[in-house]
Amino acid sequence: MANTTDVETLNSFLRGEISAVETYRQAIGRVSDERLRSQLEDCMHDHEHRVEAIRERVEKLGGKPVEGSGVWGAFAKLVQGGADLLGDKTAIQALEEGEDHGLADYQRDMDKTHGEARRFVRMELLPSQKRTHAQMSRLKKTLH
Repeated sequence: MANTTDVETLNSFLRGEISAVETYRQAIGRVSDERLRSQLEDCMHDHEHRVEAIRERVEKLGGKPVEGSGVWGAFAKLVQGGADLLGDKTAIQALEEGEDHGLADYQRDMDKTHGEARRFVRMELLPSQKRTHAQMSRLKKTLH
């Protein structure tokens, strides 16, 4: 039973990470400031690494990793599309809100995992998510 729950929870995290990558990719394509773009690329790469790590973990547990971001991806595109119309500051604010959401998901759902999967979330995914969240928070403050 733990295996199924672990796979479902990790796949939920995976959808969020895929959505984050898609959202960062959209934002990077529309940001003109090189320094800002570089920082967004760093965050996007962190999310890409988490996508790969979660896929590998799901497969190791005998599950099938989800392919897309699902509903969160559509929502992220809508939010980022609105932010694109309003400029860099709004895009950064939308990305930071996405980081808030991702952090909350990990903190809320980590305890749904067991054993090695829980250690993976607690020791690898959550600290990495905290870093990208902090980076976006700092970036948001520098733009205001």
